[in-house]
Amino acid sequence: MKTGLAVLGLATIALSAERPSLSLPDLSGNTQTLEQYRGRIVVLNFWATWCVPCRAEMPLLVDIKNRYAERGVVVVGLSADDETTKEQIKPFIEKLRITFPIWTGATTAHMEQFGLGQALPATAIIDEQGEIAFRIIGILERKDLTRRIEFLLTGRKGKAPETLIDSLSKAAEEHAGHEHEKEEEHTHGGVGVEGASMVPS
Repeated sequence: MKTGLAVLGLATIALSAERPSLSLPDLSGNTQTLEQYRGRIVVLNFWATWCVPCRAEMPLLVDIKNRYAERGVVVVGLSADDETTKEQIKPFIEKLRITFPIWTGATTAHMEQFGLGQALPATAIIDEQGEIAFRIIGILERKDLTRRIEFLLTGRKGKAPETLIDSLSKAAEEHAGHEHEKEEEHTHGGVGVEGASMVPS
């Protein structure tokens, strides 16, 4: 049963200074905080095992982690799986060979704290000062993600990446009448434009 639709294309929003805090357990139950990465660029990706588009972007995140680790960039995956699906997290990680840190227990409240709404996948890029530099709502694309990381790594020199990619209304129009594959329908939330999945509250 769907709880709603996320009308989302790939949207990236540049922000004024915001410095959110975040504290969640890792897979071992140890509390991890966003503050521990102060001084580094952090790519925070909200996902869930039942989110089909989330699965599709994992190889890119693994590649970004490997490519930029020596330059101080950290990738952290924030699982929105609840009690009914959290046992699928470790098999999911093993199957997709995810090598970056995974934190659990992410909720819509955490996503909204970063201005990411309630649909997966969603990503926030945090700069060295711990402030939100960019939000990316929808499936990540390599070129867009790397441009934003490089912009921050070079001290924000050069032309800033566009503040908005694609039109949400246009994405909604193109999506009208399209039926998702059965696999994308999940009891934890609805599936919206570009395969974005609603996170349970």
